[in-house]
Amino acid sequence: MPKKPSSPLLVEAAHLYKSYRRGGQELPVLQDISLTIREGEFLALMGPSGSGKTTLLNLIAGLDRPNQGLLRVGEVDLTRLNEAQLAAWRARTVGFIFQFYHLLPVLTAAENVELPLLLTTLSRRQRREHVELALELVGLSDRRHHYPGQLSGGQQQRVAIARALITDPALIAADEPTGDLDRASAGEILDLLCRLNGEFGKTIILVTHDPEAAARAPRLIKLIKGQLILDEENHTHSCGMTGAGPETSSPLPSS
Repeated sequence: MPKKPSSPLLVEAAHLYKSYRRGGQELPVLQDISLTIREGEFLALMGPSGSGKTTLLNLIAGLDRPNQGLLRVGEVDLTRLNEAQLAAWRARTVGFIFQFYHLLPVLTAAENVELPLLLTTLSRRQRREHVELALELVGLSDRRHHYPGQLSGGQQQRVAIARALITDPALIAADEPTGDLDRASAGEILDLLCRLNGEFGKTIILVTHDPEAAARAPRLIKLIKGQLILDEENHTHSCGMTGAGPETSSPLPSS
């Protein structure tokens, strides 16, 4: 379900299988999953607990490996990378947003956002400029010196989004990013994800069990017991484009 027929292919998954062993028993988690995702798509992965939606996200984002199948992101075959290569690929390619923020409490908002840039060759001044732009993008420029404990849940999640964006990743992997927030804060986070997709063309995979969150995405994928049972366009989605369509430029300078 491409956003545009002309958009380049970003993710290609074919006949993915994933299982885990518990004791002497093999537990299947994903069974024969095939899908493609084009650059600039915003899709929601839905399903009940245990359906395999987070496992599928983790495979695409390089946090886990399939037992069988093809998995390419961009020009990279993830199944052929060793652990060090996969870690380096993740750092370059994927921005992660989790349910519980994972901010370091002893660092300010700005310092938390800067962390991924410490692995780059950017100068201190360049890193500071990137951080200022990222915090401005998520509406937290005035909270840059605040510690996580001084921020609301919604503000902490926006810091986490700024951190995910700081390296200008090709893919944003969001695992239940609104699951720990009240309805108003959750709406603000979803508005921000919509803006990142609509204005800047960011490719976003949103894992959620919340139908209201999933309704914001233009494409819906549903998993049940490790099988893909639904993959369709959501014509009633509430993530509106900004008129002229997504910008081609990044919200942040190149790292």
